[in-house]
Amino acid sequence: MDGRRTSETVESLLDDLTREEKLDLVRGAPDPEGTSTGYLPGVPRLDVPPLRLVDGPMGIRAGGFEDPLAATAFPASISLAATFDPELAREQGAAMAREAKARGQDAVLGPGVNLIRVPQGGRNFEYLSEEPTLSAAQAGAVVRGIQGEDAIATPKHYVANSQETDRVTVSSEVDERTLRELYLPAFRAAVDAGAGSVMTAYNRINGIDANDHAHLIRDVLKEEWGFQGYTVSDWFATRDAASAANGGLDLEMPGTSVREAFGEYEGEPDLDAIDPGGMPGPDQGGVFGADLAVAIEEGEVPLERLDDMVARVLRAMEEIGLLGDPRPTTERPDREGAIDTDDHRALAERIAVRGTVLLENDGVLPLADDVDVALIGPNVDSATLGGGGSSAVTPFLERSPATAFSDREPSVTVEEGLPPVEGADLFDVFDGDGEEEEESDGREPKMDDAVAAAERAEVAVVVVGDTTTEGRDREDLRLPGRQDELVSRVADAGGRTVVVVNSGGPVEVPWREKVDAIAAAWYPGQADGAALTAVLYGDEEPGGRLPVTFAPEGEYPTSDERQYPGVDGEAHYGEGLFVGYRHFDAADAEATYPFGHGESYAEFAYGEPELVEGDRAGPGVAVRVPVENVADRPGREVVQVYVRPPRNDDRPVRELAGFASVEIGAGEERAVEMGLEGRAFSRWDGEEGWTVDPGTYTVEVGRSSGDLRTTVAVEIEP
Repeated sequence: MDGRRTSETVESLLDDLTREEKLDLVRGAPDPEGTSTGYLPGVPRLDVPPLRLVDGPMGIRAGGFEDPLAATAFPASISLAATFDPELAREQGAAMAREAKARGQDAVLGPGVNLIRVPQGGRNFEYLSEEPTLSAAQAGAVVRGIQGEDAIATPKHYVANSQETDRVTVSSEVDERTLRELYLPAFRAAVDAGAGSVMTAYNRINGIDANDHAHLIRDVLKEEWGFQGYTVSDWFATRDAASAANGGLDLEMPGTSVREAFGEYEGEPDLDAIDPGGMPGPDQGGVFGADLAVAIEEGEVPLERLDDMVARVLRAMEEIGLLGDPRPTTERPDREGAIDTDDHRALAERIAVRGTVLLENDGVLPLADDVDVALIGPNVDSATLGGGGSSAVTPFLERSPATAFSDREPSVTVEEGLPPVEGADLFDVFDGDGEEEEESDGREPKMDDAVAAAERAEVAVVVVGDTTTEGRDREDLRLPGRQDELVSRVADAGGRTVVVVNSGGPVEVPWREKVDAIAAAWYPGQADGAALTAVLYGDEEPGGRLPVTFAPEGEYPTSDERQYPGVDGEAHYGEGLFVGYRHFDAADAEATYPFGHGESYAEFAYGEPELVEGDRAGPGVAVRVPVENVADRPGREVVQVYVRPPRNDDRPVRELAGFASVEIGAGEERAVEMGLEGRAFSRWDGEEGWTVDPGTYTVEVGRSSGDLRTTVAVEIEP
C-alpha cells in the first residue's frame, strides 16, 4: 500500500473484493448509459457505485462525440490564464463540477496544465501558460473548485506533453532541472490543491512511456509529493500491462484497444492506415484486462500493487462521497448539481471579458455608442467556442459577434469578407482528413464588399482567427486563408481599424502597423459576442494580460527542428529553462508583445515597493507596492512581480514570482500586496534539491516582463 492513508471503508472493501472485482476496478468499460467519456463499473454486491469520467477542461462534454449533451461553454483555458485571477479559475472549476454532477458524472478530465512550449501547439488553447508560476496558480485554483464541489479533478497530461505532432510516439528529452523548474510546478500545485486523479501523457519522457515512468509517477508524484489519488492513462495510451502497473499507472482508460472500441471502418482509410504519431495505433490500449491478470499470476506485478491501484481509486471516490452511501446510477438527488444556470452564464461571460487582452490601442477604443461601425470577418456570425478535440463543448446558447453588435447598434453593417474558416477537428485527424480547404478566387467579391463597408464606416472591427485541434499542430503562426489580406485591405480603406484575434495561442500580426487597435480574445466560448461588445464599447475593462509571448515564429527557441518537432523520434528540450519570455530576455531579443503585456483603458502609476516582512527572503515574504489609477475612469491592473537572481549564468534573467489582478477606481490608490514563496528565489540542484543561492536578488514590479516600473533589493545571506 506504499504506506498511504487508507480509511476503514477502503480497507474493508479491499478485504472483501475478489481479485476479479479488483481487476474490474482498474480498467474502463463501456458505459451502459452512453454519457461518459470513461466509465468504471462498480461492484453492486459491495455497494460500490460506478465511476463516471467526463471530458473538460473548458466545460463538460458528456454524451460522446456523435451526440453530445449541452453544457456551459467556458472560454479556452488560455483565456482563463490571461485573467491572472485564481479566484475566477476556482469559480470555473466549481461550475464545471456542478455541471458534471448534473449530468450524472463524477470526475472532470481537467484542467489541462501542460506548459506552452511550442507556439504552434494544437492543444495550446486547452493549456494555461508558458509560465510555471502562473500555470500553477490557475491550475491549483481550478482543482480546488472542482474538488470543493465533490467531483474528482484530473490535471493532465503528466508530463512534458508539449506538442501534438507525433505526440503518441515522440520522446521528450528533458533534463531533471528543467522538469522541476518548468514542467512539474503546475502538477505539484494541482496535487497540493487536492486533485483526486492525474492523467498521464501519450508521449515518452527520456525514452520511457509516460504511463510507465516509475521515477515521475512513483518517486516524484506519489512518494515525494504524497499524492493520494489515482493516475489514469490517456485514452488507448497503454502498451504493456506489467510496465504500466509497476511504473505507477493505476487506472487504464477506456479499457480496450482502439480496434476493439471502434472496429473496422467501412471504406478508406481503415484503422491500420492511421498514422500512429498523432493518434494511438489500432492495437494500443486494453492491457489491464487479461494481460494484467496474467502478469499478476506470474509474479511480474505484485498482488500488493493491484491492491494499491484499487485503494487509490476507492479513496478518490470516497473523498467525493461516493462510498458508504450507495446511490442510483442515474438519480443522485444529493449530487444533482446544476447546469446552464444564470450564474454559470454570467461567469462564462465574465471570464471572456477578463481574459481579453488589449494588445494595441491608438485611442480608437473604447468605441462611442453612436459610432458608425462595420463588423467584418469570416466567422462573425457564430461564437468561437474552442478548438477541436475532446474539449469541444456544445452550449445551450451562444452569442455571436454579429448578433451582439446588431442588438447594441442596429445600424451596424456586417460583412464576412471571406467564406467561413472551418474549424479543425480531432476526428479529421483520425480519419486522415486534416487538410484545410483552399479558397477560390471566386470569393474575391465578398472581400470587396467588406472593404466597401469599411470605407463607409467610421470604424471597422475585423474579427479574425486561427483553427487548432487536439491531434495536430498548426503548420505556422499565420492566420489561415486570406485573413491577413482582409485585414490589410480593410486598414487601407481609410477609416479606423480594430482587429480582434480569436486564437488558441500566439499568432503573427504582419498588419500591426496599419491598424489602430488589436485585441486578443482567444476562443471566448458561448459568450463571445456579449463579451466582445462589452469590452470594445468600454462597458468593461479589458482585464487580460498575455499568458504567452507573441513573436515571429522563427524567434521562438523551438524553431530548431531538433527541438521541434524532433529528429528520430526525439524532441530535445535543448533550450532548457529558456522557454517563452525567458528565452527573449536571455537573447536580448524584442518580442512583438511580451509575456504579461496588456493595455488598459485607465492609466496607472507605481510607487516604491517594500518587503512586508523585512529584507531577508524566505517562505511567506511579501511585496507591497502602491498603485494609483491616474485616469478619470475605473480600471483593472495586473501587477506583476519578477525576481532577478544574483547571477544568471545558468538561470533566467528574471522569473515571475507573484501577481495580483486588482480593480482600482478613478483617482484611487491601492496598496497591492503579493506573497512570494521561497521557491521564488530557488533553483533545482540535482544533488541538494531546491536550493537558494546567497546574494542580492532584485525584485522587479511592473505591468509585464517587458515593462517593469520599480524594484527593491533582497539580500540573502549564506
